[in-house]
Amino acid sequence: MSMSMSMSMSMSTSKSKSKARITAIGSYVPERKLTNYDLEQMVDTSDEWIMKRTGIKERRIALDEQFTSDLSYNAVLNLMQRYNKSVEDVDLIMVCTFTPDYITPSAASSLQAKLGIKNTGAIDLNAACAGFTYGLHVANGLITAGLNKKILVIGSETLSKVTDYTDRTTCILFGDGAGAALVEYDEQHPSFISSHIGSEGELGHHLYSTRLSNKMNGSDLLNHGCIVQNGREVYKWAVTSVPKGMLSVLNNSPYELSDVNWFVPHSANLRMIESICEKSSFPLEQTLYSLVHYGNTSSATIPLSLDLGVREGKIKNGDKILLYGFGGGLAYAGLLINWNI
Repeated sequence: MSMSMSMSMSMSTSKSKSKARITAIGSYVPERKLTNYDLEQMVDTSDEWIMKRTGIKERRIALDEQFTSDLSYNAVLNLMQRYNKSVEDVDLIMVCTFTPDYITPSAASSLQAKLGIKNTGAIDLNAACAGFTYGLHVANGLITAGLNKKILVIGSETLSKVTDYTDRTTCILFGDGAGAALVEYDEQHPSFISSHIGSEGELGHHLYSTRLSNKMNGSDLLNHGCIVQNGREVYKWAVTSVPKGMLSVLNNSPYELSDVNWFVPHSANLRMIESICEKSSFPLEQTLYSLVHYGNTSSATIPLSLDLGVREGKIKNGDKILLYGFGGGLAYAGLLINWNI
């Protein structure tokens, strides 16, 4: 099979005739901080070195007894309190994560128990750093198809539990956090405009965390349960593929790049975001990211960035926002949404 045929089969681009609207957002990060100066005491690194290469100053770390469902629960509580929303009638809970509390039950089922919602579905979705955008895409599809009315989508990770703190190239990156969005049926004022999703699984060995198998695409993997990343290859893939993906999202919409008010990419690394903005000719000053104080929180980076934009008064109703998640898989998902909360 040719590469062009393989690529065409592994991606999907669509203009959404949406009947779903994002009606509330919330977030939570643990109180405990891990600063660059703390990391200087743990591995051969420095605040200057980390800042120069990543833009990260600090990250939040869950307590030993805190897990992904706990962070998710607090993010949903934050959403409920700020927007005066009830979740008793939510008919699906979707936790987007690759660090669930257990292999089974799902983090979503654990969250359902914590919230006390009796009549709801509960599933985990694992698309790593693209998880939250994948989750919104799926929620929009289910509601637009008439299968659900009210869905909680949470991007939540406890990456500190799968981080190798002897590896100076990865332990400087990752933190813990959660962001939640409520997606409801609304045919008159939908949020979702267009999308572009896909995966290049043949590159998956550049970013992985093992649990059972120690081989991928014929290659031997380190099987210690922690995140392993070939940063150079992931960086090269992201700065090449994301600008193209942004255009694919927009090409299937009535809008141009100049119509986008805010770009919210996965907050992996500030240098990566700067390069993506340069290659796509999108202004960095109209780009939202959460990595400075939270680090790379995988599926939680985009909802944390959105919520920071809301709290800081940057995001306004009517804004067109381009979300773009990318990471382990190597999977990606871009969405163009209309903000109307």
